[in-house]
Amino acid sequence: MMTHSKKTILGMMLLALLAGAAFGADAPSSPVFPVPLSDYPDAGSLPGNLDARIKAYPFNLFASIIFLCAIVHTFCHRIFIRLADKVKARNFIRLRPHQENICCRILHMLGEVEVVFAFWLIPLFAGYIFAFGWGEFTSYIHNMAYVGDKYAEPVFVVAIMAMASTKPVVHFASCFIRIFAKIGGGTIKAWWCAILCVGPLLGSFITEPAAITICAILLVNHFFRHNPGEKFKYATVALLFVSVSVGGTLTHFAAPPVLMVARTWGWDSAFMLANFGWKAALGVFVCVFASAYFFRKEFAALSAAVGDGQSAAATASKIPPWVVIAHLAFLAATVLVMHHVVLVFLLLFAFIAFMEVSQEYQYEVNIRGPLLVGIFLAALVTHGSFQSWWIEPVLMELNPLGLFLVSIFLTSFNDNAAITYLASLVPGFTADMKYFVVAGAVSGGGLTILANAPNLAGFSILKSFFGGDLSAKKLLTAAIFPTLVVSAIFYFPH
Repeated sequence: MMTHSKKTILGMMLLALLAGAAFGADAPSSPVFPVPLSDYPDAGSLPGNLDARIKAYPFNLFASIIFLCAIVHTFCHRIFIRLADKVKARNFIRLRPHQENICCRILHMLGEVEVVFAFWLIPLFAGYIFAFGWGEFTSYIHNMAYVGDKYAEPVFVVAIMAMASTKPVVHFASCFIRIFAKIGGGTIKAWWCAILCVGPLLGSFITEPAAITICAILLVNHFFRHNPGEKFKYATVALLFVSVSVGGTLTHFAAPPVLMVARTWGWDSAFMLANFGWKAALGVFVCVFASAYFFRKEFAALSAAVGDGQSAAATASKIPPWVVIAHLAFLAATVLVMHHVVLVFLLLFAFIAFMEVSQEYQYEVNIRGPLLVGIFLAALVTHGSFQSWWIEPVLMELNPLGLFLVSIFLTSFNDNAAITYLASLVPGFTADMKYFVVAGAVSGGGLTILANAPNLAGFSILKSFFGGDLSAKKLLTAAIFPTLVVSAIFYFPH
């Protein structure tokens, strides 16, 4: 079930976590930087405010340049994969065999999307230590991890991805979605529509990372394995990303961008359902069924090639109900304690122990993918913590419509939860401004892999069908239609 090395890694992670929880309280908790937004003087204009903040703390500009470099690296990461191939083929540089292997591994690592933002933490942290000293750096890390609790979501995503991708959970989700697929005759098209309509809306109850993990696995089983065309594949991924981004807004606790503001602004599930939820469901249905009509010829070709009903085959052998119920209980418990890092890790280890007991009903434990996603999110949160100096004054300068549009734009290269979190820190936001910044953040959540935290979880499962990489340009192009649809629905009925 699980190799000794994986057990060792997980054991070391738990020991490090418990040690940090035990001793972290003794560390200083008030770093000199980032400066609270309220401490910056008002220069009276957007250019004046930005200029004053750079002059007061030049590290603001340095951190944003590093963030920009990480974004550029993300869009150009395939260059490192090509360099690794050239080194391996000895068309680029001649090295000794062991040096060649090490060089190839380094280049492949730099070409992994999940590693990019973590890599750019190296110059960021070096610059921080140079500017403020080692003591302030450890204070900043302590504040992020223990006072601000900024890494709770990455840890939660690691656990929820590992649990949601297990055989019993996927089997249960498949049985549930099969009910809707049977309405369309159980064809490839019926499964495609059912997965993309029902799965993302489940994200409002089981969280978006779990929903996108399950949807991606089911799409592999019932769609991608039939080798659709490239345009169709990108349209499907774009629909999945957009639908998951808006599909978590039926409640106040499942979508990260909503979770960031719900407590501060007093939004509960009733408010979310009345103002966001029904619009999200409408947007998902319109996008999915319009896309299904547009690709009707492709569906007909796939059905002719594999035969109707082939995609409705059982996804797993018979699994005892007690195993499925236990898995669902672990998922529910993890959602309930999602803000308590130690409890999340303890549940993950208890879950892995349960999988050992019931291993004949399990896949092999997949921890590498969730860990890479967690590293990516933790690094993105860290970079985002230094960007409030320019995002806050930009948001304050805008009217509701401008706020809506800029929120969509900023979301495309900065996790939408970071955008809404920064908005929650801005005093004086009206009810309309609060609505539009969140509406824009969730509407733009499918434009890039970076736009919504769960996107990377879906990408890690589907990337093998795209040669190991998603083209940022093709994804953006495919996501324009569903983004425009959900944006219009969120904007005009308000």
